[in-house]
Amino acid sequence: MKRILITGGAGFLGSHLCERLLAEGHEILCLDNFFTGSRANILHLLENPCFECIRHDIINPIYLEVDQIYNLACPASPVHYQVNPIKTIKTSVMGAINTLGLAKRVKARILQASTSEVYGDPEVHPQREDYWGRVNPIGIRSCYDEGKRAAECLMMDYHRQNHVDVKIVRIFNTYGPRMAVRDGRVVSNFTVQALKGEEITIYGDGAQTRSFCYVDDLVEGLIRMMNSPEGFTGPVNIGAPQEFTILELAKTLIRITDSPSRIVFLPLPQDDPVQRRPDIALAREKLGWEPRVPLAEGLEKTIAYFRKLV
Repeated sequence: MKRILITGGAGFLGSHLCERLLAEGHEILCLDNFFTGSRANILHLLENPCFECIRHDIINPIYLEVDQIYNLACPASPVHYQVNPIKTIKTSVMGAINTLGLAKRVKARILQASTSEVYGDPEVHPQREDYWGRVNPIGIRSCYDEGKRAAECLMMDYHRQNHVDVKIVRIFNTYGPRMAVRDGRVVSNFTVQALKGEEITIYGDGAQTRSFCYVDDLVEGLIRMMNSPEGFTGPVNIGAPQEFTILELAKTLIRITDSPSRIVFLPLPQDDPVQRRPDIALAREKLGWEPRVPLAEGLEKTIAYFRKLV
């Protein structure tokens, strides 16, 4: 048994990670300020004696005794992280400093949940970990993109200077149950619109591409990276290597939900990437990891979850 801190533990990804690690017999400290996380996501875990929820904002220091830290705290969709861009970048930067300080004090291993957004609108396709990215540092998305890049920098500097045991993963588009209804990300947007019979809104012409990784596969990748050999810091891409256009996704969801929705096209937001797909060769080699849940199967589970909410 390990004592594990999960920042952002009441969020979409964090709650699934809490659930999985509890099932493996660990003691879990879930830390969240509930800006985008939800108590409903962890309600079923509260009676477990090995689970504790702490309401706390990670831009402020916290003092705990733990063996491992998963730093997942940060709004992850443009709708949420652009509400308060200063707070978003503070969450990434101060959150990294505070969790790294904790890891240094108690000699815990720490995993930083970074993002494919560090690649920006990439000139290299698919994206490998040795690609430095093409990010607009003053754009409306930069509070998130540059915040995560700064967090990666801090992880490596604490590792080199203070010998903190760090792990970095770059998460590509992930979907599944417990996504927020008004999350603003494409799978939740399209699913809710299709189930309600509303117009499905595509920004741009729909030819831009994304890869979609089911949450259970993503959680498996996080755990494998956390438990990888000491000295292997990453970063490692965790995502699905299959590529779909946004228009394909919309049509797939209309078909699966048998929805009367029609597709409408709106202007593309500033700095929205044209192509995004991970090269996961490093994850396969170092972690023995690759996603296993096909898109259609994962969408069925996601739709079943949203049917109860809309």
